[in-house]
Amino acid sequence: MTQLTRDSTTSSTDASAGALARRSPAPRAESGVLRLWRSSWRALAFLAVAAVAWWLVTARGWVQPYILPSPGETFGNLVEYTPYFLQHTWITTYETVLGFLIAVVLGELVAILMVRSKNLELTIYPIILVAQVIPKIAIAPLFVVWLGFGMGPKITVAVLMAFFPIVISGLAGLRSVDPEILDLAKTMGASKIKTFAKIQFPASLPQLLSGMKVAATLAVTGAVVGEFVGGNEGLGYVILRANGNMDTATLFAALLIMSAIGIVLFAIIQLAENLLIPWHASRRSDGSSAVVAQA
Repeated sequence: MTQLTRDSTTSSTDASAGALARRSPAPRAESGVLRLWRSSWRALAFLAVAAVAWWLVTARGWVQPYILPSPGETFGNLVEYTPYFLQHTWITTYETVLGFLIAVVLGELVAILMVRSKNLELTIYPIILVAQVIPKIAIAPLFVVWLGFGMGPKITVAVLMAFFPIVISGLAGLRSVDPEILDLAKTMGASKIKTFAKIQFPASLPQLLSGMKVAATLAVTGAVVGEFVGGNEGLGYVILRANGNMDTATLFAALLIMSAIGIVLFAIIQLAENLLIPWHASRRSDGSSAVVAQA
């Protein structure tokens, strides 16, 4: 009798669950465009408001044109001198990307070495910290003296600017692995290289990619700082020349291009993050959260 009652209860429960499932269809997965719009419309709205305020301030004459050019003058300058801006933008982009890539490789190698050796960490970490505290604009002239007026000083400053976030994030990521998992891999006969490739490095990717986002924007700043000190090409040179000629429209146009370079690099790393660590909590979509909430 008890078994019969239990079976009937289970059957009624399954029937209720089936009816509920039929009444409540599973939420559809959002398209990439819709997900991108939902995540960026606030920023776009803020930029639109800022652009309107910029236009209003300049149109009413509340600020002199040599202090703040109008949006029309700035973008008109961009269109009129497109080849000029493209030439210098390519130089700054090349210096930024190359300096960023070098910083990623060197920073991750240093993080790996510090994780492997505590004595090495105690030796290198204070030096890295002191190097980070020193203003790069103060030591950039030294690189010009040592490396000349080519791309070397600009790439070096970009590397120094991006290096510290990579080391810190890489070190934190490598240390985030549960030691018991590493011990288990060791007892199962996994080599150190295999353990790193299969366990440690994948587990460190969330922190490493977060550091890379910061480093990418700093690399742009580093390249431009190097161009400030000793360069005859690049966006830093354009800004210095425009500042000397009181050409604020060209100066603002160069600043907008610099911002665009940083945003594009940030977006590329964001895309890599979506592809490499879809399993991470930060990458879960709202749709999966809704499913969990309904359950």
